[in-house]
Amino acid sequence: MALDELRKKVIYQNTIDVWIGVCKEKNLKWDEPESYKKFVDYLLNQNLQMKKFPLCISDAESALEISQKKAKFAELLSEENDPKSSTYTVRLNDLTMELIRNFSLN
Repeated sequence: MALDELRKKVIYQNTIDVWIGVCKEKNLKWDEPESYKKFVDYLLNQNLQMKKFPLCISDAESALEISQKKAKFAELLSEENDPKSSTYTVRLNDLTMELIRNFSLN
């Protein structure tokens, strides 16, 4: 789901879903933990107010294959004891959306 679609659903969203939205917009692979950790590190360095969020991937997701991949991805991240591998909630306001879209893996 793209970032604008996520924002329309709820104001606060978890960073894994935001990451997936960023990757769709930038045509990146979302299931690479090291890239996600760079994204979270970027967000943390932007001093955004984020709270750790224990993510539970629902089997009720519309695309079961994506749900299974997301569950595996979240499980890989949870095995690490690193703030950059955690899942957070983030408020998707205009400033945050701009910061998110300015993220680059380079």
